[in-house]
Amino acid sequence: MEILVVIPAYNEEANIERVVDQLIEKYPQYDYIIVNDGSTDNTRKICKNKQYHFLDLPVNVGLSGAIKSGMRYANFHGYDYVLQLDGDGQHEPGCIQDLMEEMQRSGADIVIGSRFKTKKKSKSMRMLGSRLISWAIYITTGGKRIQDVTSGMRLFNKKMIKKFGYNIHYSPEPDTLAYLLNCGIKIEEVQVEMYERTAGVSYLNFKGSIWYMLKMLFSILVFQWVRIREKEVH
Repeated sequence: MEILVVIPAYNEEANIERVVDQLIEKYPQYDYIIVNDGSTDNTRKICKNKQYHFLDLPVNVGLSGAIKSGMRYANFHGYDYVLQLDGDGQHEPGCIQDLMEEMQRSGADIVIGSRFKTKKKSKSMRMLGSRLISWAIYITTGGKRIQDVTSGMRLFNKKMIKKFGYNIHYSPEPDTLAYLLNCGIKIEEVQVEMYERTAGVSYLNFKGSIWYMLKMLFSILVFQWVRIREKEVH
């Protein structure tokens, strides 16, 4: 069982060295590839100087495009599983085995490293958005729950590697998860440890977070209900 850790990175010069060195030192059994998503800082220079394994995208294509590139790389090289691991240092690589065990136990196609599988969400505005998106998925998928809809730590099996790599409609976003659940794809969650970002700046500020939440809610509620109605008609 070959696992490839895909690390999308955009302007992560303050974090990428720590993230990759920890992965190499503590978990040498895992292959990895950094997808430098057209960074304008020193992310590429660090990857080159440290002789990391990395793909260098010439322009910023966003998280969806970076993940798609990593999936295609994994498929080309024959990997059985891909583990998405963000380049900001918030994820604990030691949890990879837990996700792998859950995938083998449950037969899931995707296993999400969840902050909220067994722990409650806080009452912050950001978590309110997460709750609303979880609720939207619940009511449009016949009662299927995903607690951590925005987690950037996910394990994909071979079938999902191909779908996310070559289907233009697949992106690592909550509305895609809702769509996949309605298509019969099995998604499970495992409680994992995640840390606060210690350096760099998230691409989602307050205004961006509000817009992201509204966009996801619209996509899930409108398009998933249209899909459900179409299934009922046919």
